[in-house]
Amino acid sequence: MSKVIAGISMSLDGFVTGPDVTREHQLGEGGEALHQWLHDPHQLDSELLAGMRDGAGAILMGRRSYDLAGGDGGWGDGGPAGQVPCFVLTHKPPAPETVRAPSVFTFVTGGIHDAVERARAVAGDKVTAVHGASAAQQCLAAGLLDEIQIHLAPVLLGSGTRLFERAGGPFRLERVQVVDSPNVTHLRFKVIR
Repeated sequence: MSKVIAGISMSLDGFVTGPDVTREHQLGEGGEALHQWLHDPHQLDSELLAGMRDGAGAILMGRRSYDLAGGDGGWGDGGPAGQVPCFVLTHKPPAPETVRAPSVFTFVTGGIHDAVERARAVAGDKVTAVHGASAAQQCLAAGLLDEIQIHLAPVLLGSGTRLFERAGGPFRLERVQVVDSPNVTHLRFKVIR
């Protein structure tokens, strides 16, 4: 069965976006520093990213992430890993004619358990990758998250969106991987149930 893994870039002070997130500035003010490692990757970063892309069988994301990215998840006519199926957690799906990649995006209104179940069924033996803070928090709080992968950027943002602000807890984690590139420290944790 597919593992459910949240992967996200985070500042040293715990923010996954800067303040004032808008469609034009999806990472908020100063938040682009979180993804600098993606724009000028070291070989270690590239290898890790390739493994993440190749391992993704489905992607779960929140509606806010989808909408902020322009109604296509921010990846043109496909998902973040090409044509990997994306499941968008929402209360109300957009009008079908506005979805630019209907073969990629499925809108799930049945809650986090339904969304994870559907994504895992499609992912098969590959990973269900969780995109965004809200979806990750919901998965963690519901006991559905198997692993958390943090790409810890060497920046202090001071404010913005915190990854674990509404996750509840406490949660016990086991560190299973550390990759220290010159750009970012990649941390991977197993969620202990």
